[in-house]
Amino acid sequence: MMQITCPLCGPRDQCEFKCGGEAHIQRPVNPEAVSDREWADYLFMRQSPTGLHHERWLHLYGCGLWFHISRDMLTHEIKQIYGMHKTPLEISE
Repeated sequence: MMQITCPLCGPRDQCEFKCGGEAHIQRPVNPEAVSDREWADYLFMRQSPTGLHHERWLHLYGCGLWFHISRDMLTHEIKQIYGMHKTPLEISE
């Protein structure tokens, strides 16, 4: 089980959180102008890397805060936790 450090509440067990999927997905600026294929790519296509990955997480059974986590998908080691309106810092793997 992973230990996740909520920016507001501190270290908590993973069972208090819900993963919201891949971070930094950009919604099309003009959705009416994109093709069905582009819209489907936006909705369904996600990366599944074996290394560093950026995800959105919700402290569901705590303060309710959404935040980003950068973690290694093989080891589950959390490299960085940062706010929803921030970008990840450069991380050497």
